[in-house]
Amino acid sequence: MPGNDEIMIAEKNPDVAANTITEADLIFCLDYNDIERTENLKQPLKNSKAITVLIDHHPQPGKGFDIVFSYINTSSTAEIVFKLIKAIDKDKLNKDIAACLFAGIMTDTGSFSYGCNNPETFTICAELIRTGINAENIHRLVYDTYSVSRMKLLGYCLNEKLTVLPEFNSAYICLTKKELEKFDHQEGDTEGVVNYALSIRNIDLAALFIEKDDHVKISLRSIGDVNVNDFAREFFNGGGHVNAAGGKYLKTISSAVEYFESALAKFRKFENSQTLKP
Repeated sequence: MPGNDEIMIAEKNPDVAANTITEADLIFCLDYNDIERTENLKQPLKNSKAITVLIDHHPQPGKGFDIVFSYINTSSTAEIVFKLIKAIDKDKLNKDIAACLFAGIMTDTGSFSYGCNNPETFTICAELIRTGINAENIHRLVYDTYSVSRMKLLGYCLNEKLTVLPEFNSAYICLTKKELEKFDHQEGDTEGVVNYALSIRNIDLAALFIEKDDHVKISLRSIGDVNVNDFAREFFNGGGHVNAAGGKYLKTISSAVEYFESALAKFRKFENSQTLKP
């Protein structure tokens, strides 16, 4: 994307990133709503004397921001950024900015498959396309340029690692570090894999477990009123949206799956009790 060469990845340059935050006068915090979720950047952000501006659409925003633009019914943070740009100076919206905002809206809605049943989202996308961007090409570059190893990993996930729990209308995929290494895993290769589990008929909750060095990363997706944000907050120290959330588990990946199944039973029981209330 335009401007990508100016991005600093904190995981690769932790000291430089921390110093940049320390020296900043103004910090925009986008697409997360709690400083506690920033891991190694948490302390530099808390210690910073800069003005902090939150721009986000996740529910239950945390404290500690000086200025807050939080709209939980908006499809994506990119959509809020679009509105801010238009409010500040409508002539600033150029083709490069439009390309990045379109990519942000597209990816945050899973290629317009959830959280975007709002005419305004598509009106904004139409305005972005009017700047001259090639929306089809952006879509192709994001979703149709996978490596051969990534496609083989996806096949392995579906053929060998997919577990269906019909009694809970749920399914999950679990991947160990060793399995990821076998398929030459690169950061981002598992993006979207959880949605395949959600594509099964009668499945309305899906999970993906990824083994990391010191924790298990959990991605959750759902359909309709099944609130995985509540599920992630209650059981996995995480959060997100009603239909897309995530969390982590600090023990082994096998115990994470075991805990998930027991938590799922409690969650479904609670859902049913709420549904049956007069």
